[in-house]
Parts: sequence; C-alpha cells; structure tokens
Amino acid sequence: MEKLDEIDIQLIEMLQKNARTPLKVLAQTVFLSSPSVSARIARLEKEGIITGYTAQVNRIKLGYHITAFINLEVPPSKRHEFYDCIRSFPNVLECHRVSGEYSMLIKAAFPETEELDAFVGRLQSYGKTSTQIVFSTPVEPRGLQEL
Repeated sequence: MEKLDEIDIQLIEMLQKNARTPLKVLAQTVFLSSPSVSARIARLEKEGIITGYTAQVNRIKLGYHITAFINLEVPPSKRHEFYDCIRSFPNVLECHRVSGEYSMLIKAAFPETEELDAFVGRLQSYGKTSTQIVFSTPVEPRGLQEL
C-alpha cells in the first residue's frame, strides 16, 4: 500500500462530503487531470481505503422516529449465534463488539417505541441489556477529517 499524500487526503475528504462530486470538479480542485484523479481513486478503492459509496437518508422522513443505542452483554458461548441473529434485523444500523461491562453496542432505528421494546426483548435472550434513546444528534455521522 502506498503512503497517502495531500492530494489523496483531499480527494478522500471531498468524496466523504459528496461521493457524487464530478470527476472534473475533483480534478480542478486538486489541480490534476481527470485521468490522474480517476487513477488515484481507483488505487484507493483497490487498496481498500475507499470501501464504497452511500446515500445519506433522513430516517425521520421515512417514519423511523426512534433511534436507540442498546448495550448487550453476550457470553462468548453465544457470540456466533448472536452474530447470525443480529445481521437479520433490518432496523439494526450498526453493531460493535466493545470493551467494558457490555460486550456489544447496537444502534437501531424504529418507527415506534413498541417495536424497540419488542426488539430489546428478543435481545435479552442473549444477555443483559441497557438501552438509551436518542433525543438529538448535535454531530451527525461524518467522515474522517484530517487523515
């Protein structure tokens, strides 16, 4: 893997802000030709630095008014069974194995608290839970800055 230079970092930052930025605009911003920028982006993708492109969606406008973080204590003997299960829930936005009192941190979105309650009930078959409901998000998810 090649070391990232300032142009690579600039391209990554621009693509994180708007993955649909036209190649011509990217090239003009970093003062390179479009083919050179295209080759750099292809290299960043091939090296696994850029892993994909997504659209940001307003969950509230889609009816998902409840966002929650759920801590779950999963014993090691149930971990693989839990992984298979958690991947099947479309409401799960993220799931992380973490250190501390709980072994899993799950971010999920639901239209109603009743659905969240039912989901947490299902998780409790794997272990103890602790749930926090999001009131507001002063910092929205964002890409890495100043790599």
